[in-house]
Amino acid sequence: MITPPVAVDVAMIGHFARDKLVVRGQERVSSGGAVYYGGIALRRIGVSVAVITRLRAEDFPYLDELKQEGVLVFAQPAEQTSGIENIYTTEDMDRRICKPLGFAGPFRLEDIPNVDAKVFLVGPIIAGEVDLALVQSLAGRGPVALDVQGFVRVREGDDLVFRDWPEKEEGLACVHTLKVDSAEAEVLTGKTDPVAAVRELAAYGPREIVLTHASGVLVHADGRDYRAPFTPRELRGRTGRGDTCFACYVGKRLTAPPEEACRFAAAVTTLKLEKPGPFRGTLEDVERYLAEGRLGETRWSWTPET
Repeated sequence: MITPPVAVDVAMIGHFARDKLVVRGQERVSSGGAVYYGGIALRRIGVSVAVITRLRAEDFPYLDELKQEGVLVFAQPAEQTSGIENIYTTEDMDRRICKPLGFAGPFRLEDIPNVDAKVFLVGPIIAGEVDLALVQSLAGRGPVALDVQGFVRVREGDDLVFRDWPEKEEGLACVHTLKVDSAEAEVLTGKTDPVAAVRELAAYGPREIVLTHASGVLVHADGRDYRAPFTPRELRGRTGRGDTCFACYVGKRLTAPPEEACRFAAAVTTLKLEKPGPFRGTLEDVERYLAEGRLGETRWSWTPET
């Protein structure tokens, strides 16, 4: 008997992580990864989600947090659970040193279940999780939204460093929506100006590009640019900023045009930044925030992020 596919709005592929966060000398261990921050945020705004991930079988109980939010979880056992030590070095938490703690291994084509998704969101943590063949395979099943972090953040010994993606021409040609931050955009293009960088990246094929920065988000879609700032009253939840913003942009784009999705994603991210952990608010909280006008003027400039 052939089992019919499971239908969801967004299928997320990436490692579930157990990270160590070091802030002002204080250490704590936390769940992490795009599938964690993005998956919970999507459920909170009413988007159905499947998470396809890898981690140690002994750590499977950590996935209960996703299941309790209504995320459909497909987990493959691995020898290790991925993790990163994030050492924040500034008070604004916008600069950090990242060191690898573990790696759950690459995804294989046979690891991808029979899921019918409106969008496949590929959110790897470190290079080596997802290869070009898998991206191309997913693109044959539906639109791919890809976070380039897991292709340019490379493990070298005990460090994680940024390196250009050798297969970016073939890879980006398969991508509908691309996520970068300003540092990753510079690695891929050599440009420090975000507008120039996203336009060069668009020439490789992505129809939409989401670039995040400490100040906010820039979206380049079908030749036009849209901006929205992050305006948290206090910064307590820096980790997962880009994961939250990208997932919520992708989720909102299912029902809204790019400009509206850009502002919506910035609003969710702002609320997430005010509290540690993933976004735990409601759609009503986001709508209230937007109605209050806290996003303010959407045209602003930033300096390159280091």
